[in-house]
Amino acid sequence: MLKFTCCSSVRQFSDPAQAQVFRGIQRGFERECLRVDRSGQMARTPHPAALGAKLTHPWITTDYAEALLEFITPASTDPAYPLDFLTDIHRFAAQQLGGEYLWAGSMPCRIGMDADIAIANYGSSNAARFKMVYREGLGLRYGRAMQTIAGAHYNWSLPQEFWPQLRECCGGSGSEQDFISARYFGLIRNFLRYGWLVPYLFGASPALCKSFLQGHPSDLTELAPGTLHGPFATSLRMSDLGYQNHAQDKLGIGFNSLAEYTQALELAIRTPDPYYTELSVHDGERWKQLSDSILQLEAEFYAPIRPKRVSELRPAKALATLGVQYVEMRLFDLNPFIAIGIAPEQSLFADALLLMCLFRDSPPITSREQGENDENKHRVVTRGRQPDLQLLLHNREQPLR
Repeated sequence: MLKFTCCSSVRQFSDPAQAQVFRGIQRGFERECLRVDRSGQMARTPHPAALGAKLTHPWITTDYAEALLEFITPASTDPAYPLDFLTDIHRFAAQQLGGEYLWAGSMPCRIGMDADIAIANYGSSNAARFKMVYREGLGLRYGRAMQTIAGAHYNWSLPQEFWPQLRECCGGSGSEQDFISARYFGLIRNFLRYGWLVPYLFGASPALCKSFLQGHPSDLTELAPGTLHGPFATSLRMSDLGYQNHAQDKLGIGFNSLAEYTQALELAIRTPDPYYTELSVHDGERWKQLSDSILQLEAEFYAPIRPKRVSELRPAKALATLGVQYVEMRLFDLNPFIAIGIAPEQSLFADALLLMCLFRDSPPITSREQGENDENKHRVVTRGRQPDLQLLLHNREQPLR
């Protein structure tokens, strides 16, 4: 059975007075969900005007598709506040849908052919056109069906006053921001090692609509007419059937340091991919994608957790210049049994898991270990409910339970 221990620095915060600093943890959510019509098919109507301008609204926007809503909460030190805020957004949006509904699951409903999926229309301004061409590129590269998958992202940061206390017991050279960034990257590396716990405990997408595969073969079995499933799957959303960018694998974007990460992102944005070049950037005067690089933008890089910084600068530049401000954990499937898609217990578990990842020793991840981490995630999302499932630890099989 797999066990977890933390480094000695956690003892400093076991004292109740010292532990008060964790009341300053900030957390917020981004929750995606599809609009569907009365027949259970993805809505083909425009974004409801009553929800505001999706290009500029701070809390209600769209992700990839015109029908894929995204609800955003402000960050708060009160664990209940983001969920209450999300409830209010959800209730307001539901009242404006005019006979449509919000799809409860992560994997989409009946979506029709790929070409039938309309990308989000943000208008005619330069900012709007930029966002739309980026989405055209995503559809061209990966197919539009993949972009209709919904999930919940958890934005999380520790209070500024926590870091001097941690540095006092851990030591470290460089500026305080260098220390903060290094510790966040240590957290991220451990999350890559142990993040499979999230789909194992909270995965909620073991099945999908056959229309999602767009006629492509799979190893799934039929659960009911039109519905395919993995008998032991936990999260097909996080499997190879869900989010994927195999071209990114060649870059080996790693998380062993802030510099390594940002430099690899910059390289991906500058490096043409032969397949994307063949697809072409333009069709006459029409833009098909922003570029033929492996990544059009940093946001195209998919990872289960990402370092973030609020800034007007480009994301990679902001991180390299200003350092890490918070992390975005991206592994939560939508909970179909909760109206807003995420339960309070999931938020509290994420807090505990992220703190464990912070306090646990976090050496650099080798290419061998990264392969092991990827394999463990693959096993959990495709076979996590298998009673005798084993995961890899230092190249050895270990029973999960």
